[in-house]
Amino acid sequence: MIAFTIEMALVATALLLIPGTLIAWLLARRAWRGKALVETFVMLPLVMPPVATGLILLRLFGRRGVIGSRLGFDVVFTWRAVVLAMTVMAFPLFVRTARVAFEHVSRRYEDIARTLGAGEIRVFFTITLPLASRGIIAGAVIAFARALGEFGATILIAGNIEGQTSTIATSIYTLVQLGEDRAAMSLLLVSVVIAFGAIFASELLLRKA
Repeated sequence: MIAFTIEMALVATALLLIPGTLIAWLLARRAWRGKALVETFVMLPLVMPPVATGLILLRLFGRRGVIGSRLGFDVVFTWRAVVLAMTVMAFPLFVRTARVAFEHVSRRYEDIARTLGAGEIRVFFTITLPLASRGIIAGAVIAFARALGEFGATILIAGNIEGQTSTIATSIYTLVQLGEDRAAMSLLLVSVVIAFGAIFASELLLRKA
């Protein structure tokens, strides 16, 4: 279950990297109509109750949902639901951290590259992205830590099926409900150690950035 949680958190982090980086760059570097609306939508999972987010995902990806009914496979109460919940809940933290990283990249270097004939795509991949990379990696680590501890949305859309969708957070909840406090504390300790390590690594990266 610990290995399963780490694996799902890694998959969720990998899935949000490309779209999250793109959105962070657009928010940091471009002005366009509807920008405030996109910012608000991206950050919603941070302020909404996780259970409410889980209910929305359940309505969207259930067998009769707008998206789920069009898929050729089940999402709800499978490992896919775990990844989905983790991705959605970790996405805002990644975007916010990556956006700050892009905002701290000096436009002077980008302008110099343009005067030397570099196109926008080349400027992005050779100047902007490398200079923001530490912040982006730090954001990915923070997103991983958030995914690792996700509970509210996960319990609603994925449940807590032993050997299939059980994560560290949902297992701690179940153990407490059953009165098995010692086992719950053991899992809690594992969760704290992993989260502490991830956040500590992220802080080091942000300081260097």
